[in-house]
Amino acid sequence: MSDEREPRTSWTFLTQHARVLLMISRDADVRLRDLAAMCGMTERAARAIVTDLEKAGYLTHSRHGRRNRYQVARGTYFRHPAEGHHEIAGLLALFADPAPDAGHQPATTTGDHHDEHP
Repeated sequence: MSDEREPRTSWTFLTQHARVLLMISRDADVRLRDLAAMCGMTERAARAIVTDLEKAGYLTHSRHGRRNRYQVARGTYFRHPAEGHHEIAGLLALFADPAPDAGHQPATTTGDHHDEHP
């Protein structure tokens, strides 16, 4: 038996709704099938999330030929009262770059920071 513990669940910090909104903010002309593939969900699930976001006022769309063009309503606020005073524009700006900087190494942390600085 290994000493390493596996995670109990496969949860992530971002919800699928946040992930869909981020992908649309990066590419206003994204197709639902591509959006679904990038987010790891079915096209039907992606369509339902886009509908939720539109009904809540976070997105609008217009037809351009056979394609949809989405527009994110950046002046909108988070839905939960704990974050309700923050605009979603901050989240979108945080994740605006689709590819992380190749030279950037993520910070690592340990349980005890005292021995890191003499």
